[in-house]
Amino acid sequence: MQTKLRIAIQKSGRLNQDSIEILKDCGISIDNGKDQLKAQASNFPMEVMFLRNGDIPQYLRDGVVDIAIIGENVLIEKGEDISIAERLNFSKCKVSLAVPKEATYNSIKDLDGKRIATSYPNTVHQYLADKGIKYEIHQISGSVEIAPNIGLADAICDIVSSGSTLFKNNLKEAEVMLTSEAVLAVSSSISNEAKELLAKLQFRIQAVLKARNSKYVLLNAPNDKLDKIIAILPGMRSPTILPLAEEGWSSVHTVIQKHKFWEVIDELKIAGAEGILVCPIEKMVL
Repeated sequence: MQTKLRIAIQKSGRLNQDSIEILKDCGISIDNGKDQLKAQASNFPMEVMFLRNGDIPQYLRDGVVDIAIIGENVLIEKGEDISIAERLNFSKCKVSLAVPKEATYNSIKDLDGKRIATSYPNTVHQYLADKGIKYEIHQISGSVEIAPNIGLADAICDIVSSGSTLFKNNLKEAEVMLTSEAVLAVSSSISNEAKELLAKLQFRIQAVLKARNSKYVLLNAPNDKLDKIIAILPGMRSPTILPLAEEGWSSVHTVIQKHKFWEVIDELKIAGAEGILVCPIEKMVL
């Protein structure tokens, strides 16, 4: 029987969509129907299980799945013993403490002796215990934002993305406890055969992530300004330079990291670059 790489992903929500998207970008097609909890990849030896996010660490621990795409915040809360193979740079969020808007908040000491509603009791304990803060936990599985409004708690700890949910519930962010992103987590029980498949998957994921974080840039440059323009470019090695039909001009091709993009483009224009064309990169294999 052919070995298959068993992967768990969240069965619903934004992390589910982002997980399916990166597998798709890796060239992996998943044959799953609506509400199906287990599916096969049609063109890669992979079996996908769609699970509740909070259950995934135990599935990894028990060796039911080999790997999982999961929020780092869930591992911090429920799976600190589980190793991370790859940081995926999507589904970013914060785990924060929040208090009612009208509450006076100057420092973490203002939470001393307070009641905190959360579904992240271990994370709260690690953060507050280190600071010598005493507190009372009300563990809630969902919709913790309502707790202060009904008198159940003085503060909450929850995931914060845009902050709109806090605003709608008359809350304000008081402390950012940690930042989180999606990660590729690995079971300690993974077989050697599955490790080989994981290595192939990681190769594809790394190519996709590098492409997502880069832009392909083409520009025209007068030959007498080429040296100055090339010095600005932070390409992978060195840019490709091709002569144009018009004498005295060249076409320059290179790759620029997304976070440096606008800064570099502004410098290129000042240096004399013209006709700058920017293209997305589908995959980038180094």
